[in-house]
Amino acid sequence: MAQMQIPEKLINFTVYRDGNEYLGASDITLPTLQAMTQTISGAGIAGEIDSPTLGHFGSMTVTLNWRTVERSTIRLLQQKAHALDFRGSIQVYDSSSGTIRTAGLKVSVRALPKTGNLGNFQAANPMGSSNELEVTYIKIVQDGVTLLELDKFNFIFKVDGVDMLANVRSQLGL
Repeated sequence: MAQMQIPEKLINFTVYRDGNEYLGASDITLPTLQAMTQTISGAGIAGEIDSPTLGHFGSMTVTLNWRTVERSTIRLLQQKAHALDFRGSIQVYDSSSGTIRTAGLKVSVRALPKTGNLGNFQAANPMGSSNELEVTYIKIVQDGVTLLELDKFNFIFKVDGVDMLANVRSQLGL
């Protein structure tokens, strides 16, 4: 029987700023990576293609949703880049042995504040405050292996260990 590792769910996670400042209980919406494209047409192409530009992505945001206004909510409004780490534990089921193990997941971002929603006052309800930040850097590491790294300001785009912009940086003298 083939061994199957089935990732089931995120058990839980923590949110840190600058590597060691615990920010509290927040739900996170991670960025969507959408390649910048240009429509290409002409000889040799039967129609049009929206051609992605290597290593270039549109605006990316991360959103932190809070139950109440917290000190963290206000701190993340400081007009500077914030280094945030989302550290999680993923539950993985091993179908051949019937056991459950965990896999560590760390998503690190550097991001600039875009919006701060302070929420609303309703008795006996969460306030629904949130921060939305513009992501300039993201790195995803699972069990010590870097799966993705995108650094817009330093021209880095690595996917599963492959540095997609290495030749471009070299050709640009970077």
